[in-house]
Amino acid sequence: MAGAPVIHIVDDDLSLRTAISRLLRASGYQVADYDSAISFLRGLASAKPGCILLDVKMPDLGGLQLQDELARLSRSWPIIFMTGHGDIPMSVRAIKAGAEDFLSKPVPRETLLEAIERAFARHAAMQQKKDQLDSLRSLVAMLTAREAEVFALMVRGKLNKQIAHLIGTSERTVKAHRHMVMQKLQVRSLAEAVSIAERVGLLEPSAASEAKSTS
Repeated sequence: MAGAPVIHIVDDDLSLRTAISRLLRASGYQVADYDSAISFLRGLASAKPGCILLDVKMPDLGGLQLQDELARLSRSWPIIFMTGHGDIPMSVRAIKAGAEDFLSKPVPRETLLEAIERAFARHAAMQQKKDQLDSLRSLVAMLTAREAEVFALMVRGKLNKQIAHLIGTSERTVKAHRHMVMQKLQVRSLAEAVSIAERVGLLEPSAASEAKSTS
């Protein structure tokens, strides 16, 4: 169980926390439960990352407010709301703010387990995408100022001769910079370089399509 995913139950209803804890432990999850959003925040620093089952209405600090606070703290753990008195505007706000699901109490066993599985799967996919983006940004950050300048122009479809004119150097020097750019970015084609520029936000999709068409 040590490596099992962790579920944090935040709800002021003791009987509900107890019932859900039993269900989740029997299903192979680690469980930590809290009787309020305040107690969850107090233990946040030492808590293991995991999925949060969160009651909407609690004394002192409600679920939506806790969601906002976690966003402020840059804790992007998946959140599944549970409520006995939710409404459509409330669920829309929660989902727009990044919640994985919004379930009405009492939550059927299969519905809850399926929602948790979806939340973990989606979160893992998002984390993988973030890690890939961070890796690409690290590669781009390795470029020198002049290489970055050449990179920005080449992914916009500029030819070596045009780049040389724009930055005031020789075409031969541009070719050398271009070679280093391709090497540092670990790509073999202009299309791959354009794709990286687009993914890290250095190039608008329309410009990327135009540059790829010229490659």
